Amino acid sequence: MSSIIQLLPDHVANQIAAGEVVQRPASIVKELLENAVDAGATEVKLVVKDAGKTLVQVIDNGKGMSVTDSRLCFERHATSKIRHAEDLFSLHTKGFRGEALASIAAVAHVEMKTRQEQDELGTHIVIEGSKFVSQDVAVLPKGTSFSIKNLFFNIPARRNFLKSDTVEFRHIVDEFERVALAHANIGFMLYHNGSEMFNLPGSNQRQRIVNIFGGRTNEKLVPVSESTEIVNIQGFVCKPEFAKKNRGEQFFFVNDRFIKSGYLHHAVMAAYEGLLKDGSQPGYFLYLDVPPNTIDVNIHPTKTEIKFDDEHALYAILRSSIKHSLGQFNVAPVLDFDRDANLDTPYNYESKEAVMPMVQVDRSYNPFADEKPAKTNSGSSSSSSFSSSGGGGWTPSFKKEKAPVWESLYTGLTEAAEEITPLNEISFESEEVTGSLFNDTEVEQAVQKTYQIHKKYIVSPIKSGLLIIDQKRAHQRVLYEQFLTNITVHHAASQQLLFPLMLYYNMSELALIQEMRGALENTGFVFAEFNNDHIVVSGLPVNVAESEVSILLEELLNDLQQEVPDSSFSQTDSIAKSMARSLAIKTGVIMPEKEQENMVNSLFACKEPNVSPFNKPTFITISVEDLDKRFAI
Repeated sequence: MSSIIQLLPDHVANQIAAGEVVQRPASIVKELLENAVDAGATEVKLVVKDAGKTLVQVIDNGKGMSVTDSRLCFERHATSKIRHAEDLFSLHTKGFRGEALASIAAVAHVEMKTRQEQDELGTHIVIEGSKFVSQDVAVLPKGTSFSIKNLFFNIPARRNFLKSDTVEFRHIVDEFERVALAHANIGFMLYHNGSEMFNLPGSNQRQRIVNIFGGRTNEKLVPVSESTEIVNIQGFVCKPEFAKKNRGEQFFFVNDRFIKSGYLHHAVMAAYEGLLKDGSQPGYFLYLDVPPNTIDVNIHPTKTEIKFDDEHALYAILRSSIKHSLGQFNVAPVLDFDRDANLDTPYNYESKEAVMPMVQVDRSYNPFADEKPAKTNSGSSSSSSFSSSGGGGWTPSFKKEKAPVWESLYTGLTEAAEEITPLNEISFESEEVTGSLFNDTEVEQAVQKTYQIHKKYIVSPIKSGLLIIDQKRAHQRVLYEQFLTNITVHHAASQQLLFPLMLYYNMSELALIQEMRGALENTGFVFAEFNNDHIVVSGLPVNVAESEVSILLEELLNDLQQEVPDSSFSQTDSIAKSMARSLAIKTGVIMPEKEQENMVNSLFACKEPNVSPFNKPTFITISVEDLDKRFAI
């Protein structure tokens, strides 16, 4: 029997490896940006077209590659980062496997231009689907430029699985932000379809966070700093009052590498215990520096998961350092009732020495002088007459008239009072009603048809028994169909605000609001302006209170970011569902009888009254036979 096991060709092995490394355009962005950082670049430019499906270009001013390296870098397991297996436990670079460029070249058209500083000419290489097309000498600036075009051109199935441009670009922005936050000293720029999205100059960590997430982020940040033998912790956590429903502003960096860790996140949540509302998530930007031999990065292809040697000690140090910072900056409450917080020395001024205050004294001031000295312009002549005052100064010789006395306000009132007609001489029209259109005996009292139980259910008697309605789910169904109709069919009514609301968001959130602006305006929102870090809302839907706007938009952004809609229809549906869930009447609210009847009538006027927008039953019926059976038992 002949042998059936064979070695795969290199181009097939590269396409298989690309399935782990290159999942979407954002994966290419991550790999190329990290390579630029490893090359020692100080300026990195990212250019994207059609959310990376057409072009992903990364240009850096790093050290570049020689002719041999430029050809060898596209081979599998070819890397300059490690030499031996032991080097995996002393990593100081982002990449180390040597698979990224080979995997990218297997599923796209790649064009690379590179030159080292000491070379006069650079190298220009073109690769299409792992096949070298050309290699030429070219005049190039120092550094490296990678252009990745037509991603998945040879794997149509993978290309069809890509999401919409909006979703894919959102993932690209996420990867860009993670690399930019980890390396604040490097300047980063992002261009999408010819427009500049980010321009981040090299700065410190706090300024980089503010540049990415908006100017209002600065007032949210509380510094965290702790140095131990196990870990050095630097960074910032956000104040509890700025906690959000989503987890968009939560970043862990270990040795300047972005990671995801539910264990460390639990340590942060434990430090905020008692300070957050239910369901709220605090923002944090924490940079952990640990010895490279105490972590294992090589456990996942994306390198976002890390194993630590002593996780329990790390948990305790992280939790205590955050608690210390929250208490140090008077964010967390204290139990010292006799302390006056207004008398505390600010944290930034504790180490500064006191300075003698500079006081200016007007020694010519005499509080016992009869008249104050008049101010005259020096060097100017005046033809007015002046007289000498007792205080030694000069004042104009005019007299100030006295104000009229208060008795003058009432002069002439006695004569006017005599002309007023007395009340007893005024005649009024009779108010007696001579007859009645209705007889009181014919008026019947309206019988109450609905009842509310436990502030949660509405009970209404029907011919066959009882109808029990869940008021929250029923209201969700009513609002959902209203919003869906307003978005897809016609514009809804809007109430204008006397004082417009100014709401602050980061770049990605503003882009998402801009994308669904039309749908929101159809529901009744009116946006006065869109700026780089905030929006101005001048009108609201009729059933939305002013205090609910920020919560409504925050939950809407969270829902859209988690569900990741692909088409305009599903996005419209998600907007209607999210707004209905946010604005629906909550359990525990007392409903008057009129509102109960209106809820019942509105529910059964819907197209699908049986279920809520989230496919849960809105009501149940109990027949008389069921009640009879219960009593028969």
